[in-house]
Amino acid sequence: MAEVTIEVLKNGPLWVEPATAIALVDHDGNPIAIPEGRKGVALCRCGASVNKPFCDGTHSKIGFNAAEAAVAAEG
Repeated sequence: MAEVTIEVLKNGPLWVEPATAIALVDHDGNPIAIPEGRKGVALCRCGASVNKPFCDGTHSKIGFNAAEAAVAAEG
């Protein structure tokens, strides 16, 4: 099986690659079709995409500002 990479794009979506190595399912466990021929998929992080779970670029129009860095756990 191919190794999957999930890249957090600055103030943008999650880029998942390769698209052929993942299975997307909705909250009920139903499969979500990934468009054929895609190298990767961009998954919405801002919540404003009209094409959820996929990104449609709305984050750039609404000024989405995300926390990009992982925060160390305090123990």
